[in-house]
Amino acid sequence: MDKQILIDLVTQRMPFGKYKGRLLCDIPEEYLVWMKGKGFPEGKLGMWLHTLYEIRLNGLEGILADLKRNYGSLT
Repeated sequence: MDKQILIDLVTQRMPFGKYKGRLLCDIPEEYLVWMKGKGFPEGKLGMWLHTLYEIRLNGLEGILADLKRNYGSLT
């Protein structure tokens, strides 16, 4: 996996919807499940959300916690 994608998950913010302005890594799992059912958006945002969904699905949130500590202050 490209490390930059993981960094993006802890530095980029949701641009629209109920969680507009939240860091992508802070979006609740229920919303990701809902979005998967509706279809992830096109482009980078869709790829980021799908990646975040897979991370949560596989219980790998610890990866993001470490990155958030290191890169979260960049936002």
